[in-house]
Amino acid sequence: MPLYLTEDQTMLRDTAREFMAAEGAIATQLRHWRDIGCKDGFGHGLWKQFAELGFTGILIPEADGGLGLGHVEAGIVLEEIGRNLTPSPFLVTAVAMVEALKGTPHAGRWFPGILAGETVAALALDEGRKHRPEDIEMRAERAGNGFRLTGAKQFVVQGASADLIVVAARAEEGVTLFAVEKAAKGLETEGVRLVDSSIGARMRFEGVEVDADAVIGEVGGGEAVLARVLNAGRAGAAAEMVGLGSAAMGMTVEYLKQRKQFGRLIGEFQALQHRSAHLYSELEIARAATVKAQQLLDEDAADAEAMVSVAKAKAGRAATLAVQEGVQMHGGIGMTDEYDIGLYMKRDRVLNELFGDAAYHADKLARMRGY
Repeated sequence: MPLYLTEDQTMLRDTAREFMAAEGAIATQLRHWRDIGCKDGFGHGLWKQFAELGFTGILIPEADGGLGLGHVEAGIVLEEIGRNLTPSPFLVTAVAMVEALKGTPHAGRWFPGILAGETVAALALDEGRKHRPEDIEMRAERAGNGFRLTGAKQFVVQGASADLIVVAARAEEGVTLFAVEKAAKGLETEGVRLVDSSIGARMRFEGVEVDADAVIGEVGGGEAVLARVLNAGRAGAAAEMVGLGSAAMGMTVEYLKQRKQFGRLIGEFQALQHRSAHLYSELEIARAATVKAQQLLDEDAADAEAMVSVAKAKAGRAATLAVQEGVQMHGGIGMTDEYDIGLYMKRDRVLNELFGDAAYHADKLARMRGY
């Protein structure tokens, strides 16, 4: 498929771009919720506006009341979210968690709330300092007609605000995913402010009991569901980083056109022009890789997972280059809170770690290719 948007996708992009610039701007959203110390880190009113525009239902099938669109369309929204650093549960709730629940009995329970912009969902997966889904140690032991969950999770994005937590644990049969409600007895949640001012959570499961109906998919079959969830989340995070990097580059280029040094605009210096051109090329390659990964996911192609890792790694490196060049070319003021460029650097750090950084995906891809 061509790596450009259709007419309908372009209309969606224009709608999302106008909405995020007006309602999801840094000053009215990220800075506002950060400065008042909001325990959620995002505005529930804006989340409802996402729903009114149909964004929350992009990946939800039409049979369940959604739009029945694909990952390309979800990525279009995420790129605009990244461009404006708009804090919202969209990536985890409307993308990753929708993929977890799609086609299961849990869809009927949770999709209406997601469609209405009333429900927030979180993925409790990581247990160590880095993203290592293959190293799950949380135990799921048989207890009556259900299971008892014991262990700890961290870096649970929006975990402190979530109505639903999808938990990955290791049962006797293998990795299994469970749908756990926030009020479950024995679940302890500690909200933690991340470097980008979003809120993550540390969670402890002290013998949390769930019945058999809480299982998502099959007992011991969680790796297949988790692969689908992670592919969706990784492609979505890549799209958000492309938007973030593009905005950081645009902001930097505008500064180069205004700042004078030695009596000349610094944008006239050839060294900075070369660096800007290189950055543009890197971001365009990242955008192409991301769109290709989304298209392959929508086609359910065999090589989709590999391309998702390519996209996540490439977008991560391109976004990091964009924010580093941006801060450096802004000079000392780039490190002050007054200028937004530093906020892009902080968000880049969180998105790079979320669902695996560039090094993780480079290694993953190498292993898939037999190295």
